[in-house]
Amino acid sequence: MAFSLANGICQTMRMENNLPKSIVFITGAFVGNNCWDEWIVYFENSGYCCMAPAWPFKDAPPEDLRNRHPDAAIASNRLNDLTDYFATIVNALQEQPIIIGHSLGGLIVQLLLQRGIGAAGVAIHSFPPYGVNTFRYSFIKAWWEAIGLFTSPGKTYMVSFKKWKYTVANGMECQHRKDLYYRYAIPESKLVIRDTFKCMAKINFKKDRAPLLFISGSRDRIIPASLNYMNYKKYRKDNSITDYKESKGQNHLVFGHPAWTEDAEFILYWLQHLK
Repeated sequence: MAFSLANGICQTMRMENNLPKSIVFITGAFVGNNCWDEWIVYFENSGYCCMAPAWPFKDAPPEDLRNRHPDAAIASNRLNDLTDYFATIVNALQEQPIIIGHSLGGLIVQLLLQRGIGAAGVAIHSFPPYGVNTFRYSFIKAWWEAIGLFTSPGKTYMVSFKKWKYTVANGMECQHRKDLYYRYAIPESKLVIRDTFKCMAKINFKKDRAPLLFISGSRDRIIPASLNYMNYKKYRKDNSITDYKESKGQNHLVFGHPAWTEDAEFILYWLQHLK
């Protein structure tokens, strides 16, 4: 049975499936894992068992992490280590869960599925893998400060509110953007951002894997919807289920945005109807 869903591209699906009822949420860069709090409540109310593990050295409230900036421990995080870290968490569970990641967490979802880890994956505004137009000037410009090539890699990068309100939480009322900044924003490793531009972030797009859904935002200034769509299209030659949806009016910060429930509802529908 084929479905044509509004604002999305979907392949063949059917009612009912044997997917697990557990979800591991993977946080992206620059924000604390508390960003998933509302998502966890939503999916637990739908019958899922959920967890959102903090990145190494980030298991603390965002305010505490900001007060520790610059933090040498956080600055030491690397992409390979993060992928191994989440692989260990997922593999320790009784069954392979659904994995849902945002931004750099979306890239980690792609890397885990490539390893055969995860029963299904959702990449929300996913950071593009190595070679998927990641060397376009406009993209590098948006990430240049976080890459910090001419600064010490032993010190963390802290996104300023000025950059946050323009590139992360654009389109929101100013006070709301400020509230979200203090609720979520944390210092980040420059090394882990640099790693995304290296071969360790490469994906074998022809390798069979679990189903994967991409979600993008039409107003995302950090990872434009067009870049997410290119990422999705790279998989089109494989035999695995790969789907795509663009959320109209959504910026990069899907947490705290009034439309976040629309994305969550679509993900739930997609999971419940997967073949």
